[in-house]
Amino acid sequence: MTSPGGPSLRGPEGENRVLDPAVARIVEAGGPHVPPLLARVEERLVEVAGSYGEVLAEHATATISAGGKRLRPLLVLLAAGPDAPEEPLLRAAASVELVHAATLVHDDVLDDASLRRGRPTVYATAGRDMATATGDLLFSRAFAQLVQNESVDQVRALSRASSALARGELVQREDAWRVVPVERYLLRCELKTARLFEAACELGESVAGAPPSLGAFGRRVGLAFQILDDVLDVSGPAERTGKHRGTDLLDGTVTLPFILADLGIDPRSVDTRERAEEVCDAIAATGALDESRARALEYVAAAKDDLPDLPQRRALELVADSVVERYS
Repeated sequence: MTSPGGPSLRGPEGENRVLDPAVARIVEAGGPHVPPLLARVEERLVEVAGSYGEVLAEHATATISAGGKRLRPLLVLLAAGPDAPEEPLLRAAASVELVHAATLVHDDVLDDASLRRGRPTVYATAGRDMATATGDLLFSRAFAQLVQNESVDQVRALSRASSALARGELVQREDAWRVVPVERYLLRCELKTARLFEAACELGESVAGAPPSLGAFGRRVGLAFQILDDVLDVSGPAERTGKHRGTDLLDGTVTLPFILADLGIDPRSVDTRERAEEVCDAIAATGALDESRARALEYVAAAKDDLPDLPQRRALELVADSVVERYS
């Protein structure tokens, strides 16, 4: 769908949601089949979110309608190419985004988060039990979608990514309030973020019947995405990120900028929003944000360099670039 402001997707209340400019460029480069497919994915997400009881539907739909760039379902569509069967492709793309949405709702419960993308979280508006049930619903609906493709390989791919997400959360909880080695931090990034990007590429290729070649690309893009997300948590501002600076630190999550800054500060001492702001300023003064960004750029460059020569290569390169543009 298009609007005077650029390509858009139809939201749950019938409104047009204009795509982020970087995503719009990806969609355009992906070919004429991508815009209608992405619009149908959006419709499918709204349909699934609203399909299981009035109360849960309200919160699940609110989660889906909160936005996001839809990079994961876009990766499914791009990895599949123009000739993949449409209905299985829609199911695969929707399933990846539903898993992602489920993890956001559950993360908000674990993090005691009041805001997500600038909006009140389900946890803040309806409480822990309802947020947990909403996340469970989205997660179960993801696999209910994918199993209809009757592909064991596809279910395995999404299951591996989902298991990695759970393990990553456990690792993050174990590491709470600790300054861990960079390698340990990167393991968390891989488990909690990169594996789902990887699965998105694997699912698209599987639906299309193409040989697997894009998993490593997705994994590297996911690593860069998480590193830069952690940079944004320190650099802000809240108007852009939808959350206060230093939210991760207040939750006890020690990320790459804090590790590289090596301030000699006990993470447990970051116990107020004002203190978090002070520590964010101190991190920025060390140059750790630039070093973190440079490491993310290395992953982006490696992802693009190793892309196979495919018709959709330019669109995939723009996916990698969009991760960087999100920080710039």
